[in-house]
Amino acid sequence: MITCVVRYTIDPKKIAAFERFGRRWMELVQAHGGTHHGYFLPAEGASDEALALFSFPSLAAYEEYRGLFGRDPEFIAADRIRDESGCVLRYERTFMRPLLPGDLAPDGGAPEDTSPADTSPRPTTDTP
Repeated sequence: MITCVVRYTIDPKKIAAFERFGRRWMELVQAHGGTHHGYFLPAEGASDEALALFSFPSLAAYEEYRGLFGRDPEFIAADRIRDESGCVLRYERTFMRPLLPGDLAPDGGAPEDTSPADTSPRPTTDTP
């Protein structure tokens, strides 16, 4: 599974437009094989930051979804909400791998490390 985290800088005066934009993208992610975990908007105080998190089963599945950008009429219309309203000032995408509560080992601890072994050469301490 791969999770996309999108950090937005938004126009705080245009929250309603950003919510319209977010609702539409939640529908599109769900319709194209992803799981949208929601948008997280400013709640208290002055803030211009918002987050979105959504997951796809694999990077390949995400790339298939991403291939529809700029081509699929629904994707174009969803982006038009952002572009015409000016609710998003900028954004950046990061991809992460989730560690979820169900990922714990049966004994409640961390599962065994399944990362590949480090096979880089090590200096020897033998002297000739």
